[in-house]
Amino acid sequence: MSDTKKLLVDPLSTNNPITVQVLGVCSALAVTSTIANSLVMGVAVIFVTALANLTISLLRNLIPGRIRMIVQLVVIAFLVTLVSIFLKAFLYDLSKELSVFVGLIITNCIVMGRLEAFAMGNKPIPALLDGVGNGMGYAIILIIVGAIRELFGAGQLMGFQVIPEAVYNFGYENNGLMVLPISSIFLIGIIIWIQRSRDKELVDIS
Repeated sequence: MSDTKKLLVDPLSTNNPITVQVLGVCSALAVTSTIANSLVMGVAVIFVTALANLTISLLRNLIPGRIRMIVQLVVIAFLVTLVSIFLKAFLYDLSKELSVFVGLIITNCIVMGRLEAFAMGNKPIPALLDGVGNGMGYAIILIIVGAIRELFGAGQLMGFQVIPEAVYNFGYENNGLMVLPISSIFLIGIIIWIQRSRDKELVDIS
């Protein structure tokens, strides 16, 4: 597999930022109540991570080492502000639901981690791809957890009823635990367990 492809593919599975690196878990617990929330948050992180990586890579030789983290935070904050303005302008209801969690992208360990670990030492195009790959890896886990929570917590997906009314007539009830953020801990834990049970290299690393 080429290095370019690895930058995009590895974070989706073998080097996933949530299930392998265990980064960005806090926001994953908070915003995954529905697929819509998970999808918007995931796209926002992809946007911020990709462009922050690209920007820092372009400036890496001009940034004094003593203030590099300050510069990184300024770049991230600018991009997060753009995301927040866009959501309020075009997706106002979702922006209210996500509220403070969009702002907390500024301190997301995935974004800061990729800037320090990759963007500061690599050229712009690889840095951009690394940002896209890690953002996608984060988004995939959010969408999986959001889909499970919305399906079993509300019987819906993307607001559309999936579990037929006839099932409820037989006595089925939505799982109230799935509505609570605590359910995300169990779901992410199960995903980590499944991934590591299938990939023995991850067990050896840990």
